[in-house]
Amino acid sequence: QVQLVESGGGLVQAGGSLRLACAASGRTFNNYAMGWFRQAPGKEREFVAAISWIGGTTYYSDSVKGRFTISRDSAKKTVYLQMNSLKPEDTAVYSCAAADRTITIRTSGGDYWGQGTQVTVSS
Repeated sequence: QVQLVESGGGLVQAGGSLRLACAASGRTFNNYAMGWFRQAPGKEREFVAAISWIGGTTYYSDSVKGRFTISRDSAKKTVYLQMNSLKPEDTAVYSCAAADRTITIRTSGGDYWGQGTQVTVSS
């Protein structure tokens, strides 16, 4: 069982940066691949990024590639999403997720989810 709590959201101007954090509880955190998703008002949930349980393999959606970076700190049981060069279209609720493999996250989402954190990018 894994519990996930996101933090770090807020309001930022276009071109700015934010770093989201997802803190996990549970002894098996290091066995899970982790990912970030986002959902804007009136839109479906969208995959953003994923990282393998070892942390050596990362995946990004085309819309964030080159601007966002996912990383994890196994000792702190935390996964991060560094977001640079933010655009108004990045505005959404961002949620982290855990699953057994990154392919699971990329294709069907996570087995465990956090409650989400709001990111708003003003133009």
